[in-house]
Amino acid sequence: MKASVEISMYPLREQYCQPIIDFIDELESHPEVSIQRNSMSTHIYGDYQAVMDTLNTEMLKVLEQIPETVFVIKLIGTDREKAVIDTCG
Repeated sequence: MKASVEISMYPLREQYCQPIIDFIDELESHPEVSIQRNSMSTHIYGDYQAVMDTLNTEMLKVLEQIPETVFVIKLIGTDREKAVIDTCG
C-alpha cells in the first residue's frame, strides 16, 4: 500500500531553523521514500511501512534532542506524489 504524508515541524525554541533543516536532511537519507521540500511543509511518499518507519525513526531522534517539538502530520493511503491539484469551483 502506498502512502503520502505532509509534515510540518515546529521546534519550540528561539533557534528553530537548523533543527528543521537537519530533520529534512535526515528524512532524505532514507532512499526507500521520496521527499519533496517546500516552504511550509515537507511531503513524504512511498510504501506505507517505509514512510511510517522513516517518520518513526527521525521524529524519535528529534524528540530525544528537543522534546518541545510539535509535529503536524497529514496522511493519506494513496500515492499523491505526481497528483494534479484539482480546484473546486
